[in-house]
Amino acid sequence: MAQLWGGRFTKETDQLVYNFNASISFDKKFYEQDIRGSIAHVTMLAKQHILTDEERQVIIEGLEGIKADVENGTLEITDKYEDIHSFVEANLIDRIGEPGKKLHTGRSRNDQVALDMKLYTRDEILEVDSLLKELLRVLLDTMKKHTETYMPGFTHLQKAQPITLAHHMGAYFEMFKRDRSRLRDIHTRMNTCPLGSGALAGTTYPLDREYTAELLGFDGPTLNSMDGVSDRDYLIEFLSAMATIMMHLSRFSEEVIIWNSNEYRFVEIDDAYSTGSSIMPQKKNPDIAELVRGKTGRVYGALTSLLTTMKGIPLAYNKDMQEDKEFVFDAIDTTKGCLALFTGMLKTMKYNKDHMEASAKNGFTNATDAADYLVKHGVAFRDAHGIVGQLVLYCIDKNIALDDMSLEEYKAISPVFEDDIYEAISMKTCVDTRKTIGAPSKEAMDNVIALHEKYMIIE
Repeated sequence: MAQLWGGRFTKETDQLVYNFNASISFDKKFYEQDIRGSIAHVTMLAKQHILTDEERQVIIEGLEGIKADVENGTLEITDKYEDIHSFVEANLIDRIGEPGKKLHTGRSRNDQVALDMKLYTRDEILEVDSLLKELLRVLLDTMKKHTETYMPGFTHLQKAQPITLAHHMGAYFEMFKRDRSRLRDIHTRMNTCPLGSGALAGTTYPLDREYTAELLGFDGPTLNSMDGVSDRDYLIEFLSAMATIMMHLSRFSEEVIIWNSNEYRFVEIDDAYSTGSSIMPQKKNPDIAELVRGKTGRVYGALTSLLTTMKGIPLAYNKDMQEDKEFVFDAIDTTKGCLALFTGMLKTMKYNKDHMEASAKNGFTNATDAADYLVKHGVAFRDAHGIVGQLVLYCIDKNIALDDMSLEEYKAISPVFEDDIYEAISMKTCVDTRKTIGAPSKEAMDNVIALHEKYMIIE
């Protein structure tokens, strides 16, 4: 068992205790970040004349060799080592001898793991952001193609008013755009370097923490060594941001599932993103959307778990904090996988425009516009509301839409109606007369799409 702290102990740790304590099974993900941080650390140590230039050079060459061998498969990270830090340092000493024992000068595993987790998280935030941007591209392409694809908008899962598919997709564009903004905020707030905090109280070595931070792309060092080793706020924030992303994906997935049903038939999911039934040959199931919806709870669980782990921990570092990694790793992998698959499904999905428009008409989504028509012809709104209620009851009884009523039928309920009622309640008129920014008209949507295109270039 390779341990960095054995000098204090007179006998080896019990194997079960060792296994329970070890983190190599999951923190091996950090090998690149651990080596990157170690290279920056020894570069700073040499600058401060704590190591010689020769020692720095041989250590860096050894670290780069370890990284290359791990990546080409000739060096395996095994559970012979307690953690990734032990693996790197033990292999370095095996390769270069005495200089390798100086790698850990002026640092602790506490600030080392805090650095590795920050470097890894910072990299993953950029990965998630990149996947969000690709999803936004697909949404924007869909919006541009469907500014005149009419469909019902819903409240309470009931048809409410006519909108367009572009308008509906635009709502999700706003959600995922906010998700990117949250990630950017987290990236900015977390971008301070904990290396040099030591175990909790810094070190007596004359470290240049600003230089180390600069080498690793941080804005500067953390300003309190106790907080530097015990801060996990950025992970909680990242998990919260991913939980929100998954909530948005889950809402969208629920709509895709509904739209894919036989009752709606708004969309057809590509064969590559659906499956059939083992017993019912007619079935085409929206499995990807359902799995995304299901996996949302998994990311919520990671957030709740880390909040619960951190809530009772006194300053500074405690071993409980080792529990952060598996939650975060799983949540990141889950979120990234869901984003990639959902984007692929959305990109290949086909829309049944005729069914969408027919659904809007048959759901009386133009009833509000019929009331507005009466108001514009001098009828008080409350009276107009009652008249249109009678129209809807009549249509339900006859199993027809407002568009299908004859002028005589209209006039039998209110003599105010004239031939222009048909144009006033057409889907195109209902949508295109709503021209304020954020509304569904083609004019309004074209303006918003132009803003989104600029956003995609700048961001």
